[in-house]
Amino acid sequence: FGEDDEVGMLNLIDAGSRTAILRRADPTKVYDLSVDHFVGMPGWTGAGDQPYQIWMTHTPQGEIVGDSMKKGKDANTLVAYSGDGISMFTHCGTHIDTFNHFGYDGAIFNNFTAHDHLGSRAWRKCGAEKQPPIFARGILLDIAAMHGVATLEPSHAIGEKDLVDCLKHQKTQLRSGDVVLIRTGQMTLWPDSKFVMNTPGLNREGAEFLAKNGAVTIGADNLTLEQTPAADPINFFPVHTYLLAEAGVPIIEIMQLDELAADKVWEFAFFGA
Repeated sequence: FGEDDEVGMLNLIDAGSRTAILRRADPTKVYDLSVDHFVGMPGWTGAGDQPYQIWMTHTPQGEIVGDSMKKGKDANTLVAYSGDGISMFTHCGTHIDTFNHFGYDGAIFNNFTAHDHLGSRAWRKCGAEKQPPIFARGILLDIAAMHGVATLEPSHAIGEKDLVDCLKHQKTQLRSGDVVLIRTGQMTLWPDSKFVMNTPGLNREGAEFLAKNGAVTIGADNLTLEQTPAADPINFFPVHTYLLAEAGVPIIEIMQLDELAADKVWEFAFFGA
């Protein structure tokens, strides 16, 4: 999409495609695909990043005693003020991985480089702020149900065969411009610590199949989208590096897909802010 492009396959979403899916959608039922944040929630800590934490920074009684805004006791007694602060690694809870998350040899999607485009605080290219709201046709591929299990075996690799078989099993079509969501059944383990261990998920072959058939975003109900540990002896996240740096396909992780699966909703209007 050009040498300045920072959103990859999301370029396929336009006024026409948004109008088409919204005209077809049934607004009477809405599925929330995100998990709640709470202290102690499972998350990616494999590289030593901090877990989710929240603190009250202001409480009604605390303001009466501390008067942080110098309003006086009468004002603080009348106005019950609460405030809080959050500390978290950004890959916590349901989230989108953007293109500057993984690359090769110091470069990310579209050959933007750490040398030229990484500041002291953040990348200047390919951040989430560059991405449009995602309005698109979404499809759910329930790989766990196809195999007749509650959750796939640890480190199960979802390749092209699993994906093609699931499309046939559900009588679902994959179309260019789709958001593809993959259910491994891992949410049956949430929020146990087992959720983060030896994750079943996409392998490079499966990722290529979806990307080359026009997926604009790929998400899953597991920690990493992809199979862990990786089969590649050197590239420890081959699906991330391929989708984000080569294919231009954003990733969504830790999605709550069980309600969609229980209702056998294989096709839907997907909205991601």
